[in-house]
Amino acid sequence: MGEYNMKMLITGGAGFIGSNFVHYIHDNYDYQIVILDKLTYAGNKDNLKDILDEIQFIKGDIGSQEDVKTAMKDCDVVVNFAAETHVDRSIEDPSIFVKTDVLGTYNLLEQVRKYDVEKYLQISTDEVYGSIENGSFSELSNLDPSSPYSASKAGGDMLVRAYYKTYDLPVLITRSSNNYGPYQYPEKLIPLFILNAMKNKPLPVYGDGQNVRDWIYVLDNCKGIDTILNKGKIGEVYNIGGGNEKTNLEITHLILDILEKPESLIKFVDDRLGHDRRYSLDSHKTQELGWKPNWSFEDGLRETVGWYKENKDIFF
Repeated sequence: MGEYNMKMLITGGAGFIGSNFVHYIHDNYDYQIVILDKLTYAGNKDNLKDILDEIQFIKGDIGSQEDVKTAMKDCDVVVNFAAETHVDRSIEDPSIFVKTDVLGTYNLLEQVRKYDVEKYLQISTDEVYGSIENGSFSELSNLDPSSPYSASKAGGDMLVRAYYKTYDLPVLITRSSNNYGPYQYPEKLIPLFILNAMKNKPLPVYGDGQNVRDWIYVLDNCKGIDTILNKGKIGEVYNIGGGNEKTNLEITHLILDILEKPESLIKFVDDRLGHDRRYSLDSHKTQELGWKPNWSFEDGLRETVGWYKENKDIFF
C-alpha cells in the first residue's frame, strides 16, 4: 500500500467491527483516518474516544450523496463497514436494510468512480451464502441468503462485483464469519448473554440451541481485512473464517462457566424465522496471502467477557 501518508475513509467506523479496525489501523500505520458514521443505535462515538483527536470524524449517512462526497474527498482507500446487520431487526422492518446495505453501497461506489479512489473494500458476511449442512463455503459458492439482512448484503456485494466488471472499479470484498469481541452492541448473542448473565437475567436460546456458527475474534478479522487490502487481488472475494464452529448452546454454557453463573439462567425460546442451521467458511484463499487467525475461541471469549465486566457501566 506504500509508505506515504495514505488517507483512508472508514465508513461505519464507530460500530463494532469498524471501531476495532480503526484502532488497528491507527496503531499499525501512519494513515490519515476519516470516519463517516451515522451513529445509529449500534454506533457509538465513545468507541473511538481515546483517538478522536487524531482522526477526522464526520457524522453522516452513506445513504446521503452529499455526506459521502464530503467524506471521500482526497481519500486513497475506502473501507465500507457501514451496514444494518441484525437479522431480527431485518425481519421486523427490511426497508432500512435495503436503504443502507444496497443503496448506501451504490452511493459509495458512485463516488469511488468520481474520485478515482485507489481501492474500495466492501465488508460483507458469511450469511450471504445461506446455510450449509456439510463442508464449508468457498468464495465460489452460490449466494443463497435467508433473511432480509443477508439478502441486502448480497445485493450490495453484487453491485460491487458489477462495478468492477462494468467500470473496472478497484474493488475487493471480504466475507467474515461471526465476529465477537469488545465494543459490540448487546443485541448479538455473545454480548447479550454476557450482560444478561452478569445481571442474573435469562439467556434466551433460540430453538434447540444447536444452530452452528463459525466464530472469529474481531482482531483476527481486522488483520485479515488489512492483509486483503495489502495483498488481495482486485475484483476478488475473500472469506475470513475463525475455524471455531460452536453451537449456540455450547457458547451459552461457556459464558456461564466463565462468569460462574448457574445453567438455570438458560431459557429456550421459539426459533427465529428462517433461522440458518449452520455456517462454515473455507478461508484457504485468505490464508494463502499469509493470514491466519491467532485467537482460540476460549481465549477470545475470556477477553471479551473481561471487557464487558470492565465496561459494565456503559450497559447497566
